[in-house]
Amino acid sequence: MGFRFLTLIKPFMAVIPEVAAPDRKVAFNQKVLWTVITLLIFLVLSQVPLYGIMSSDSSDPLYWMRVILASNRGTLMEFGITPIITSGMIMQLLAGANLIAVDYSLREDRALFSGAQKLFAMLITFGSATVAVITGQYGDPKNLGPGICLLLIIQLSVAGVIVILLDEMLQKGYGLGSGINLFIATNICEDIVWKSLSPLTVNNGRGPEFEGAIIAFFHLLFVRSNKFKALWEAFTRSSLPNLSNLVATVLVFAVVIYLQGFRVEIPIKSARFRGHRAAFPIKLFYTSNMPIMLQSALASNVFMISQLLYRSFPDNLLVKLFGVWEPYQGSSQFFPTSGLAYYMTPPRSFVNTLKDPIHFVLYVAYMLTACAVLSRTWLDVSGSGPRDVARELREQQTVIAGYRDTSMYKELKRIIPTAAVVGGVIIGILSISADLLGAIGSGTGILLAVTIIYNYFETFAKEQAELGGVGVAGM
Repeated sequence: MGFRFLTLIKPFMAVIPEVAAPDRKVAFNQKVLWTVITLLIFLVLSQVPLYGIMSSDSSDPLYWMRVILASNRGTLMEFGITPIITSGMIMQLLAGANLIAVDYSLREDRALFSGAQKLFAMLITFGSATVAVITGQYGDPKNLGPGICLLLIIQLSVAGVIVILLDEMLQKGYGLGSGINLFIATNICEDIVWKSLSPLTVNNGRGPEFEGAIIAFFHLLFVRSNKFKALWEAFTRSSLPNLSNLVATVLVFAVVIYLQGFRVEIPIKSARFRGHRAAFPIKLFYTSNMPIMLQSALASNVFMISQLLYRSFPDNLLVKLFGVWEPYQGSSQFFPTSGLAYYMTPPRSFVNTLKDPIHFVLYVAYMLTACAVLSRTWLDVSGSGPRDVARELREQQTVIAGYRDTSMYKELKRIIPTAAVVGGVIIGILSISADLLGAIGSGTGILLAVTIIYNYFETFAKEQAELGGVGVAGM
C-alpha cells in the first residue's frame, strides 16, 4: 500500500499520555461533575503565576489571540489552548487536502490520528515555551539564569499537557462538550462578568471610580449630587466599561441566540423501512463559530508577525506597508496605526468610524470576505460538505424525500454551501456590529461565547431527553 505518515506515530503511542475511554456510558450527573472539576482546574491554572518571571509588562505579542486561546499572560495558562487548536487545524488541513491518508472507518487509523494530534500539541507546547523564554518574554535569559529558564519551560510544558488531557477526557465522554469550547467560553464570560462587577477602583482625575460597570452605576448615583449627570456618566464614560457596553453585549447575545434557531429542514426517508420519515436540519450557522475563529486566528498571526517585523526593521518600507505599530495612550501595548494590519483591526468606536471612513469600509470588506471564504473552505476541510453528507445518508440507507439517490448530492450542494457562506457573512456582520457598539469582550469573543453556550444548551437538552427516554422505557 506504500508509505503512510501515520505509521511514524506508532512508536510514540506507548509513551504518549492517554485518557482511557469509559467502559460504559457515563451518567449525566457524573458528566456534569467531571465538567465542573475540569473547569475548576482550568480556572486555578489561569490564576497561578509562573514562578521565576522577572517581568511581563512589555507589549504582549499574543494580545490579539488571547480571546480565542483561553489564555492568561504570566500564568500557567500562558498558551491556553493554542497547542491543541494549532495541532488540530494542521492535522485537519492535511487530512482534508489528502496530504496524509486517514481511514476514519478503521479504529487503528482513528487512534493514530488522535495520537498524532496529541504528539504535535505537546511538541508545540514545548517549542512555544522554549521560544518565549529564550526571546526574553519573562525577562533577560542572562539575568534569569539557566536554572530559572529551564524551570519556566517545565512549568509551561506540564501545564500544556494537563490542558491536552483535560480536553481529551471531556471529548471521550467523561464530560460535556470539549475542553476547547469550555475554556474559551469560560474565559470570555469571566471577562464580561469582571468588567460588569469588578470592585477595583481607578482614579482618572475625576475621583475614584469602580471598574465594574454595574457597581460604578450605583456608586455614581450615590456620590454625585446631579443624578442625571451621574446616569449619563454611567452610560457614556470612555476610559472604563460603561452600561452602554453592557447593554450592547446583552443585545448581541440575544440576536445570536435568535438566529441560532434559523434552519432549513430537508425531509428524509428510510430506504429500508417503509413509512419511516424524519427531517435533516441545516442550520443558518452551518459551520458554527469556525469562520470567526479562523478569521481571528488569521488576523492574530498577521498582527504578531507585523509587530515583530516592525520592532526589528522600523524604517523598512515594506515592513511599514505591512503595519506601523505605536503604544496606545501611554500604555506598553502596541497597536497598528497604518498599513495592512491597521485595516484588519476594527475601529475603536463609532466616532472613529466617522473620522476614518476608509478604514471602516476596508475593514468591513475584509471581514465579510474572510468569514464567507473561510466558512466555505471549512466544508471541504472538515468533511461536512454536501458530498460528505450525501455519502453519510447513503451509508445509513436514507434518501431525501422526492429525490432519487443519484440526485441527492445535487440538492445538498444547492443548500449546504449557501448556508455556509450566508452564515459566515452574518457572523461577520454581527462581529462588526458588536465592535462598533462597544460590546464587552469584543465581537469575536461574544460570538464565540454565545455559539459555544448555545451548543452546550443543546447538549444538555439532548442528554435530558435521552435520560427521560430511558426512564420511560424502564417503567
